[in-house]
Amino acid sequence: MMKKKSIPASKPFLILFLCQMISALDVPLDSKLLEELSQPPTITHQSPKDYIVDPRENIVIQCEAKGKPPPSFSWTRNGTHFDIDKDAQVTMKPNSGTLVINIMNGGKAEAYEGVYQCTARNERGAAISNNIVIRPSRSPLWTKEKLEPHQVREGDSLVLHCRPPVGLPPPIIFWMDNAFQRLPQSERVSQGLNGDLYFSNVQPEDTREDYICYARFNHTQTIQQKQPISVKVFSLDSLNDTIAANLSDTDIYGAKPVTERQPVLLTPTGSTSTKVELRGNVLLLECIAAGLPTPVIRWIKEGGELPANRTFFENFKKTLKIIDVSEADSGNYKCIARNTLGSVHHVISVTVKAAPYWITAPRNLVLSPGEDGTLICRANGNPKPSISWLANGVPIAIAPEDPSRKVDGDTIIFSHVQERSSAVYQCNASNEYGYLLANAFVNVLAEPPRILTPANKLYQVIADSPALLDCAYFGSPKPEIEWFKGVKGSILRGNEYVFHDNGTLEIPVAQKDSTGTYTCVARNELGKIQNEVHLEIKDPTMIIKQPEYKVVQRYGQVSFECIIKHDSTLLPTVIWLKDNDELPDDERFLVGKDNLTIMNVTDKDDGTYTCIVNTTLDSVSASAVLTVVARPNPPFDLELTGQLERSIELSWIPGDENNSPITHFVIEYEDGLHEPGVWHYQTEVPGTQTTVQLKLSPYVNYSFRVVAVNKIGRSQPSEPSEQYLTKSASPDENPANVQGIGSEPDNLVITWESLKGFQSNGPGLQYKVSWRQKDVDDEWTSVIVANVSKYIVSGTPTFVPYEIKVQALNDLGYAPEPSEVIGHSGEDLPMVAPGNVQVHVINSTLAKVHWDPVPLKTVRGHLQGYKVYYWKVQSLSRRSRRHVEKKILTFRGNKTFGMLPGLEPYSSYKLNVRVVNGKGEGPASPDKVFKTPEGVPSSPSYLKITNPTLDSLTLEWGSPTHPNGVLTSYILKFQPINNTHELGPLVEIRIPANESSLILKNLNYSTRYKFYFNAQTSVGSGSQITEEAVTIMDEGKMAMASRQVDIATQGWFIGLMCAVALLILILLIVCFIRRNKGGKYPVKEKEDAHADPEIQPMKEDDGTFGEYSDAEDHKPLKKGSRTPSDRTVKKEDSDDSLVDYGEGVNGQFNEDGSFIGQYSGKKEKEPAEGNESSEAPSPVNAMNSFV
Repeated sequence: MMKKKSIPASKPFLILFLCQMISALDVPLDSKLLEELSQPPTITHQSPKDYIVDPRENIVIQCEAKGKPPPSFSWTRNGTHFDIDKDAQVTMKPNSGTLVINIMNGGKAEAYEGVYQCTARNERGAAISNNIVIRPSRSPLWTKEKLEPHQVREGDSLVLHCRPPVGLPPPIIFWMDNAFQRLPQSERVSQGLNGDLYFSNVQPEDTREDYICYARFNHTQTIQQKQPISVKVFSLDSLNDTIAANLSDTDIYGAKPVTERQPVLLTPTGSTSTKVELRGNVLLLECIAAGLPTPVIRWIKEGGELPANRTFFENFKKTLKIIDVSEADSGNYKCIARNTLGSVHHVISVTVKAAPYWITAPRNLVLSPGEDGTLICRANGNPKPSISWLANGVPIAIAPEDPSRKVDGDTIIFSHVQERSSAVYQCNASNEYGYLLANAFVNVLAEPPRILTPANKLYQVIADSPALLDCAYFGSPKPEIEWFKGVKGSILRGNEYVFHDNGTLEIPVAQKDSTGTYTCVARNELGKIQNEVHLEIKDPTMIIKQPEYKVVQRYGQVSFECIIKHDSTLLPTVIWLKDNDELPDDERFLVGKDNLTIMNVTDKDDGTYTCIVNTTLDSVSASAVLTVVARPNPPFDLELTGQLERSIELSWIPGDENNSPITHFVIEYEDGLHEPGVWHYQTEVPGTQTTVQLKLSPYVNYSFRVVAVNKIGRSQPSEPSEQYLTKSASPDENPANVQGIGSEPDNLVITWESLKGFQSNGPGLQYKVSWRQKDVDDEWTSVIVANVSKYIVSGTPTFVPYEIKVQALNDLGYAPEPSEVIGHSGEDLPMVAPGNVQVHVINSTLAKVHWDPVPLKTVRGHLQGYKVYYWKVQSLSRRSRRHVEKKILTFRGNKTFGMLPGLEPYSSYKLNVRVVNGKGEGPASPDKVFKTPEGVPSSPSYLKITNPTLDSLTLEWGSPTHPNGVLTSYILKFQPINNTHELGPLVEIRIPANESSLILKNLNYSTRYKFYFNAQTSVGSGSQITEEAVTIMDEGKMAMASRQVDIATQGWFIGLMCAVALLILILLIVCFIRRNKGGKYPVKEKEDAHADPEIQPMKEDDGTFGEYSDAEDHKPLKKGSRTPSDRTVKKEDSDDSLVDYGEGVNGQFNEDGSFIGQYSGKKEKEPAEGNESSEAPSPVNAMNSFV
């Protein structure tokens, strides 16, 4: 009936439980808060339920608890109050419930055996400990017993019983001998779980008298020893006939020979057994069998599999061990013992029971007055445990009544609690295998809000990361939390904020504008409190230059960069890792401010390098891989297979490629017979190939080696292969490059390239040399010579063709028939000179010569060509002889004419022609005389301008160095140049050729003139030379100027000049910009406008005429030309530079009146007549005109 009544209460219970989950308070673990709040007792530490103590030491029974006010402690022993004040051996630690029982001062541990329980109590309730069972440990001695020796027949089974004394806790058993050495165990001999020693079958070596069982009691650290057991194993063959006659059949276990037998179980006995184990423990099942041969044990679970990861086999598979067993491990386990004669099995039925274990342990409950809540206590076990409740250590049925409390099985429901409802409740879950006891208090508090987060706490967060602002609080009833930003900010709401139940404000993505002061407000019906915290947003740390993948050669140097950017207020630290571990402790690793350098790199440096940058707020990292490459290691294990007369197969194993793939292998060979120690290239194969078929030559003692090649370079050669000597054979080939060339007119020298050693194909290499005259019906003449490369045939006609052949042979025969080559006997000098030599003069510097070819028979050799010897006899203009320098021109082949360039005009020459063969030159033809015509002269050697007066200048000059004919006259042209460098009208004067000076009169005073001067022959005008000069100033005007006021000292003039200078500077800058852009200046245009189209400069190379080009303005100055000392440059030399026009018209003179320096004497165009230029004045000259 009670169960039926409890069913309708389940729905209200669920509702109340949910309410409890929503409204129950969590008390923060704040030490200051905990010191101030009232709290029922809580057991914090206690001794284990089954407490085995060392009887030689004091007994300490732990019981520690906390609460506010601090709890007081009391104990019960065997269910009754334990008055510790009445026992002088028992004391309680101050401010603690821990008991200390003094055994070392005369007390006996056995007197204090029993069940103890501690109670901690204050005004809010009472908590109790588990029932603590105190038992002193025991390590009793073995009972004295007389042990008879064991006499066993070889092959029989044997069990040596240990039977240790019963101790507390049970001892650990092991078998040793008198020397304290553990007895060896195996599949045949092993120790059982009960400590007995089992022999599946005994052997003669098992005979000994010191089988000793030891029991170790860990709690008291003592070891007890059983008396030694003697075992003697008898073999039937070793029994003495006399001993056998005196022993009955029962004294020896059957005097039968050793026979094999099928397995029999020694333990457990029978075919079935049962085993009960508790949940969570270790299940140990054992099967030990006798038999000969020794049986092998196998385990299975009927109807299922052994649990994976929890199953282990011990003691040579005789013990099955399953850890952490559960109800699912219940079932039948079968062990099977098998040998060659049969098998036996045993089934163990395992049942897993369970002491109580928690499903839901009761939890402390903090409530406000008037609130509801529940305590739940749920446990399971096998059999299912019963649940009982206590209040303050008293069964709830007899505890003081509380109208707010209602018990419903494993649940206590509280409704409308008051402060007097505070208490500690105990839940006891028990069955036949044990019990569980849990304390849980109900603490009813009425507290105004408190904020536990420190005031003005500063939070620093990286931008774009979450910001969590704490507002740890407590209050009863539970306060409501609100957040504000700024002093007068509104309440924070919206999706950009997350409000956690513990009061924390989360800004999921904090930005720079999130910086500021935030206020947390906590309020309940008993009060209100607020707290401010501050948030700062920092720039994230970034790696702006990450380390990059590097490939470096062994023993090289490599650097990884790690350049960072970080918030200026944060201090970063940079750490380098290799393969996620610290860098090697090696001085080769150099860590800089923003890089890692590795010197003298080795193979072990290969790996991943990581740069980690840490600040107090964030951490970033970047990694890069270093690959160390090197030349490959040499191949190894060379092997020769498939040996044939002319081929063999070579194979090898590649060495390490050192991170750079092998591109190809080079195979080399050594001929140990002909060139020992010299390695030759044989062939090469791709890097993916490790075998190659090699062609061989006869009569060679081969050794091979292999070189691996990758992008880094060649490996060291491999070790040489074994040697392989090929058989001899006749030569396969004849000598190459056979030639027949006579060294004398009456011989023929036959030469050839000797065969190399491996080409001989056998011993006794010789050559058969054969020759006969071509186109004559003669027989071959042959001679066999040793291994040489030349043979001389004497007594031959001069330069006669011969057919020649050279054949190789050795001791095994001749090479194939050789091909024939044509050679010639020796040459002699040509016999005749070319005839009918004719010369045709083309111009003043060029002539063409003709001749008739000589008959080929008279050449007496290979016609190589003709040589023309020619030389200048004299110049026709000066009639003076000089040293004769012959020149030679060679014309290859059968040519009958040629050109003679570079002749001097108006000169007399001689020449002759000779034929040339391989021996030398033939006789010369008769000398042929010819003359070159006149040409234009070179420029006058110099031009001087002296004796300047008001209206006259004196000109002096030198005749041309190369007149190239008869001079007819000199041409002088001149024109004035004004202050703006404009050219005046041009005046031309013709001067007789015999004159060397001239006085020019009627010139303007203080005027600059430009002069153009050149010489003429009947052919035309030569190149010109130019100069400039200035007439002097009128003295009267100079005196008048001296009487004038010096305006240069006037202030207004100085200011005006500064303004003009500034304007000129601006103009210069503009002009400079235009010039850089390729613009053409007015000066250049004016220069082009005054070019004289009648005069064209002569090319000095060959005296011919060519067109004038502006490029000549950039040629170097000619000899004899000068630049005036006032740095005035002639107009044609402008090259667009305004600076060249910078220093006006004020000429300077030497003491003798001559002009200092002469005008730059470049070849240039004559200016046009007239003064029609409207060219703008130079800004520099404009400035000079004011001075």
